[in-house]
Amino acid sequence: MKHNVIISVGSFNAALAIALGAFAAHGLEQHLDERSIQVFNTAADFHFWHALGIILVGLIAKNLTSDNYSTIAGLMNLGIILFCGSLYVLSTTGIKWLGMITPFGGTAFIIAWLWLAWKTLRSHD
Repeated sequence: MKHNVIISVGSFNAALAIALGAFAAHGLEQHLDERSIQVFNTAADFHFWHALGIILVGLIAKNLTSDNYSTIAGLMNLGIILFCGSLYVLSTTGIKWLGMITPFGGTAFIIAWLWLAWKTLRSHD
């Protein structure tokens, strides 16, 4: 995946995280209990921070052209889907078993950040 696609995916995710956060603040307050709102907001926060992470990966990929950073961006995107997605659905539906999926997304986030650290240290550009 080229750096411009990575940056676009990150930007889309940032916009989506902001929209979902606004939806929670203005549309879900009256329908969910306080704990569910907190869970939803946690998902939106992690979604936004990792959207910025994907953009960062794209910018690094642009400057360090000898390496492909798409797998790292993909892991962050997978983390958004699994971690944030499971929390969004859990908080709005109460389906408890979705909590079993959440740690897989968190693991994808951790691996992505560690891989980014390792890969940039080893870069020769």
